[in-house]
Amino acid sequence: MDVEQKPKLQSADQDDQLTKPVRLSAEQERWYSEACARLDPNRLRQLLIDLVNIPSPTGAERPANEFVTEYLRHRLDGHARYQPVNEDTGNAIGEIRGQGEGATLLLYSPIDTHLEGNAEKDLPWAGPVLRADMITRGRAEGDLVFGLGAANPKGMVATLAEIAVALHEARVPLVGDLVVGFAGGGMPVNVGERRHYGMSDGIYHLLTRGVAPDFAIIMKPVWRVYAEEPGMCWFKISVRGTLGYAGIPRNTPGYRDSIVAAAEIIKLLEAWIPEYTARNTSGEIAPEGRIAAVRAGWPERPAFPSATTEIYLDLRCNPRTSPAEVKAQFAAAMRLIQTLKPDIEFDWEMYGACPGGATDPNNWIIQSVRRGWERVQGRPHGTPPKLGGQTDGALIRRLGIPCARIGFPWPPRGCPQEFTQGLGGMGVASIPDLIKSARAIIYAVIDTLTRPRHELGL
Repeated sequence: MDVEQKPKLQSADQDDQLTKPVRLSAEQERWYSEACARLDPNRLRQLLIDLVNIPSPTGAERPANEFVTEYLRHRLDGHARYQPVNEDTGNAIGEIRGQGEGATLLLYSPIDTHLEGNAEKDLPWAGPVLRADMITRGRAEGDLVFGLGAANPKGMVATLAEIAVALHEARVPLVGDLVVGFAGGGMPVNVGERRHYGMSDGIYHLLTRGVAPDFAIIMKPVWRVYAEEPGMCWFKISVRGTLGYAGIPRNTPGYRDSIVAAAEIIKLLEAWIPEYTARNTSGEIAPEGRIAAVRAGWPERPAFPSATTEIYLDLRCNPRTSPAEVKAQFAAAMRLIQTLKPDIEFDWEMYGACPGGATDPNNWIIQSVRRGWERVQGRPHGTPPKLGGQTDGALIRRLGIPCARIGFPWPPRGCPQEFTQGLGGMGVASIPDLIKSARAIIYAVIDTLTRPRHELGL
C-alpha cells in the first residue's frame, strides 16, 4: 500500500564511522588495567540478583533506587543520594569527584521494568505463564542470571554501579567528575495509575534537577556503539460500527461490525508499516512500527458486539524525521485506506510523541566509546547494524548533551531457547558479557576523565 512521500534521507557519511586514533599514555594504560582488575563478577552477580528481587515497574521505582543509593553510598565514601520525584518514584545518583578542570561524564541506565512481575497484571498478555525471566525472583545458573529485567534494565544498572565501585577502589586520579545515574520512567509506556509515568520522565527530572554533564554514556542491549536513538509516535484508530446483538441475522440492514472492519484495517496497516520503515530509514536508525493493542466491547457481555473497536500502534521516528512529519505520513496512509475501504467509518489521533535524538559521530564521547569497544573487541567498530529501539538516550541528546549508547550481546550465549522467543522479560543476563561491556566503558571513562577539558573539545 504505497503512499507517495518525499525521498528517503541519505545515510550518514562513511567517514563518520571511522574511529579517530587517540592513544592512552602509559599512565592511563596503568589506570585502565588497575580499574579493570577491580571488576568483580561475583559482586556484580549478587548485586544483580538483589536488584531483580526488588520490583520496579514504571512509576514505582522508589524501593529499587533507594537500595541502589545505599549500595553506592557505602562503596563511594558517602557520595550518593536519592532524588525523589514523588512518593512512589525517584532517581539514584552516585558521584566520584575529580581534581577539577575536567569534564563531567554521566553513566546512565533506566531502572524500571516493562512488566509488573505478577500474574494478576501481566497475564495473559505476556504469555500463558510467567516464565523465570518474567518474575521478580533472581537466580543464577553458572554465568547466567534469570529474573525480570535481569538483562534490561537491571543488568545495566548493576554493571554501571560495578564500574563506579571498581574505579573508586582503584583510586584512579580523575581530573573530571564521574556521575552514575539511574532513573525511573524509562520504559516507552504511559502508566495511568501512576501519574502517567514513563516516556523518559525520570531522566528529564534527573537532568533538570542538578545533574548537568558534559557527556553521557547510556547502556542498553546490543554490543555496538550508537550515536543516534529513534523517537516514537503513538496512534489510536477508532473504527465505528453499530452496537450489535448475537441473536440478530448477519444481513440485518444497518448493522455494521466494528471488530471485523478493524481487522481489515489492521491488514492494510501491516502492509503499510514496512513501507514507512523503508522510506524513513537513514543514518543508524531503521524506524520500525508495531500494532500493539486492540480494544473493543465488554467481555462480560459477549452477546453485544461493540460499536467501537480501537487499534493502537507505535511508529518509531528517525532523528531526522519529526513527529509532525510522521503524523503527516500516517494521515496520508489513513486517507488511502479510506479510499480503499469507503464503507468503513473510522477516525484517528496521535496520543503520544517523542522525537529522536542524535550526536555528531565525531564528538569526543562517541569516538572514545568506540575506542573502548575496539580495545575490548579487538577489531575496528565500523558501521553498526541499524536499530529501532527507543531509549532515554534520545531525550539526553535533545537536551544538548552528547551521548553514546553501548550495550552487550543479547540474547546472551548459552541462553535457553525458550527465553529467546520474542521480547519476553528481557530477563536473562550473562555476567561475562556484562563484564566485557564494563571494560569498554571503563576505557572511555579513563580516556575522558583523565584529560583537561580543552583536550575534549570543551
